[in-house]
Amino acid sequence: MSAGVRAPAIVPLALLCASLCQAAVCHAADSPAPRFPDGAQAFASNCAVCHGAAGAGQPALAPPLLANPARYAGVPEGRRQLVLTVLFGMFGDITVDQKHYNFKMPEFSQQSDATLSAVLNFVVFDLAHAPADTRPMEAAEIAAERGAALDGAAVREHRASVLAGLGGG
Repeated sequence: MSAGVRAPAIVPLALLCASLCQAAVCHAADSPAPRFPDGAQAFASNCAVCHGAAGAGQPALAPPLLANPARYAGVPEGRRQLVLTVLFGMFGDITVDQKHYNFKMPEFSQQSDATLSAVLNFVVFDLAHAPADTRPMEAAEIAAERGAALDGAAVREHRASVLAGLGGG
């Protein structure tokens, strides 16, 4: 075949690729930048594989992060629950948004206090859309809980008491 025969097949493909790339750029430009970009990056690297890139969770694997984290961040024991969950993980049966999960979230204690607080702030504010008067999570809150001797089952039990104090959910 001559070069003139191949060109028409390549041109439509190139136009399609350019169109798709432009659409992706336009969509990315329409999305607001995360308030906590460092947390977004750490979330994408460590959490999105189970909870999904948008925090919507995955059926029978990991719960969504779109409501409870914002509720938790508004009360002291809820804030503690967020910290304990990322530090020590959590496993066992839980219900979120009337859906059952029996999973094992790993612990992330190897991450720095600053990284964990950034991830929690991304989840609380960028994914769960906490009210503006909610105080951001601080690295000091992570540091204060590092010495606790808890496992994932104890973190799940603490979660139950937090939810009871918040009126269920």
